[in-house]
Amino acid sequence: MKATVNTKAPDFTLQNTDGDQISLSDFKGESNIVLLFFPLAFSSTCTEELCTIRDNMKVYNSLDAKVLGISVDSFFTLKAYKKAENLNFTLLSDFNKEVSQKYGVLYDDYFGMKGVSKRASFVIDEQGTIRHNEILEDSSQLPDFKRIQEILTEI
Repeated sequence: MKATVNTKAPDFTLQNTDGDQISLSDFKGESNIVLLFFPLAFSSTCTEELCTIRDNMKVYNSLDAKVLGISVDSFFTLKAYKKAENLNFTLLSDFNKEVSQKYGVLYDDYFGMKGVSKRASFVIDEQGTIRHNEILEDSSQLPDFKRIQEILTEI
């Protein structure tokens, strides 16, 4: 199954920074989801991306959206990263790379590392349907935050 617009978002269960299991289906019928895949914690562009989300969290809250950030880092690394950057949304560890694979956002080779998530964004509505996706091949680019917010306004 490909994670494309107007298809059902693949469900998953991953560990958050406290080691708790969080599933996408936990949010069904409750809120829209902004799903952000990012390559690696503590890297400059990822920090810029996630701090931009942090600094605009009131916008996402007003649009009834929960933000979930996903990387292949361990949940221990993500816990340290969340604390260091004072991130105010959920980070999930896809250490086994299964969710990145399901969503089609896995690099074969990323600076010599195998299986790192691409920078990608998905907007998923309350019913679990993907309403927007953006998969960036160039990890130095940022998602189109304005477009994400427009999509959330429309749904």
